[in-house]
Amino acid sequence: MKKTKVTKASEIKREWHLINAQGKILGRLASQIAQILMGKDKPYYAPNLDCGDYLVVINAAKIEISGRKRKQKLYRRHSGYPGGFRELTFTQLMKRDPRKIIRYAVTGMLPQNKLRDRRLARLKVFVDDEHPYKDKKFINHKS
Repeated sequence: MKKTKVTKASEIKREWHLINAQGKILGRLASQIAQILMGKDKPYYAPNLDCGDYLVVINAAKIEISGRKRKQKLYRRHSGYPGGFRELTFTQLMKRDPRKIIRYAVTGMLPQNKLRDRRLARLKVFVDDEHPYKDKKFINHKS
């Protein structure tokens, strides 16, 4: 009788992935990134362990979005003080910091648990194609 092998934290091997966001649709890219950060593409995935890999996203300023979302999509936050409500459209946030758009989208697709911050710490987003991780051996993603 065969037994199911339980993954241990010491058996997890982390790789580096490089994704070019140029011309990609935001939601589809964010779901692909979330899958890699969680480690769901690995054969030894376990929901209670952080099995994911490191991810470098380049050309965040060239991300695409469909429909009228450039003006209609809103990013909201509140400081906690009276009158502290702030609201930005997609276009405004793109001018201010395009990296935050990808980070917000991926954050919403990760499960809300204790592993979320650790997974997000492995996500590195850059506005253009320059990044300090050129010495790493990357797995490139074409699609």
